[in-house]
Amino acid sequence: MIEYFLAGGFFMYPILGCLILGLAISIERIISLSKASINTRNFISKVTSALDKGGTKEALDVCQKTKGPVAAIFHAGLLRADRGVEHVEKAIANAGSIEMAFLERGLIWIATFITLAPLLGFLGTVQGMVVAFDDIKKANDISPSIVAEGISVALLTTLFGLVVAIILQVFHNYFLDKIDRLVIDMEEASVELVDHLVANKKGK
Repeated sequence: MIEYFLAGGFFMYPILGCLILGLAISIERIISLSKASINTRNFISKVTSALDKGGTKEALDVCQKTKGPVAAIFHAGLLRADRGVEHVEKAIANAGSIEMAFLERGLIWIATFITLAPLLGFLGTVQGMVVAFDDIKKANDISPSIVAEGISVALLTTLFGLVVAIILQVFHNYFLDKIDRLVIDMEEASVELVDHLVANKKGK
């Protein structure tokens, strides 16, 4: 593998850089998204129970002790519970937008590396082909050995670029799926919170 890498030439290094940076961001995203995931059903139950027993203050304490985007939007909404349901919904929507930005942080760079790696590979291949044809011209010979060696070296950058893009694409799709599920949890949980606040208001 190392021999293939060195034989690929200069463009193998920026492709390797795309892989290293992409994997670094992916590892950070895996850790962050894992921390963002909670048992939403259990959390909603704790918050609604706290609302019924101790009011908004106790529910806010539950939110502060819980990590993740669902707890963050609940906290933002409950801070404005005394102003009415409309203010709660607006606060939840604003907090949700902020949490979405945190969840999607870094994905644009992974997408950039997915696009950049194969393009760098193609660029390296074009350069390699130019060099290969120059070698043929200098040798004044189009024997299969000269042609095959030059072209095989030229294609190495495309191969590595595509491999890097495939690896990072798998991570990128996984993160998108994870974020989609977190967003669904946020939306469903916020609806339940608003419904519970409305029910409590009517009960009073």
